[in-house]
Amino acid sequence: MISVEDLSASIWLWHRDGDAWAVTKVIDIPAEPADPADLPDLLKPFRAVPPLVTDIDLSVDDRFLHVSCWGTGELIRYDVSDPFHPVRVGSVRLGGIVNRTPHPAFPDEPLAGGPQMVEISRDGRRVYVSNSLYGAWDDQFYPDGVGAWVAKLDVDPEHGGLVPDPRFFPRGEEFRGLRVHQTRLQGGDASSDSYCFP
Repeated sequence: MISVEDLSASIWLWHRDGDAWAVTKVIDIPAEPADPADLPDLLKPFRAVPPLVTDIDLSVDDRFLHVSCWGTGELIRYDVSDPFHPVRVGSVRLGGIVNRTPHPAFPDEPLAGGPQMVEISRDGRRVYVSNSLYGAWDDQFYPDGVGAWVAKLDVDPEHGGLVPDPRFFPRGEEFRGLRVHQTRLQGGDASSDSYCFP
C-alpha cells in the first residue's frame, strides 16, 4: 500500500481474529527525501522518492519475504518466521529513480528501473529480479528510459542477506530493445506457480 500523504509504503498481514478476518500493518517503508531537480515531473512536488512496492514474494519455507521497492531501487528481505513481527535481514540496491545504483559487475553503468518482479528458487538460495514494470509507468518514472536488465542475487545462508552474482547480469542489447518484466524458472519457483511442477 502507498500513502498519498508522504509516499511511504506498507505491508499488511491478513489473519483470522476469532471467527472474523482482521488486517494488521506489519512493515513500514518510508519514502526517501530527494532534490526535486533529480525527480521526474510527477514526483517533484513531493520532494521524495517513493518505494513503489511492485512485488512481494515469500520463500517456499514461509520464512523470508522479499519486497521490491522499484522506485528507490531496493529489494528488501525480511525474516517473517513470526509474521506479526518481521525482521529486516538484508537488502540490495540496483537502479532507482534517483540513485541509479549500478550492478557491482559493471560499476560505471548507472541503472534505470529497479528490482521489480521477484522470483525465488525453490531451494531459497537464488533470487532473480527484473527491472521493468509496465511501459506507461516506466516512462513516467524513468523518462530517460528504463533500459532492460535481470539480476541474480545469491542468499547468504548464514545471515540471510543478499549478494548480487557478478556472473549473471544480462542487460541492454542482450534483450534486443525489449523491456524485461518477469522471469520464470525451469521446474518452478517459490511464487504461486510452483505447485504446478513435480
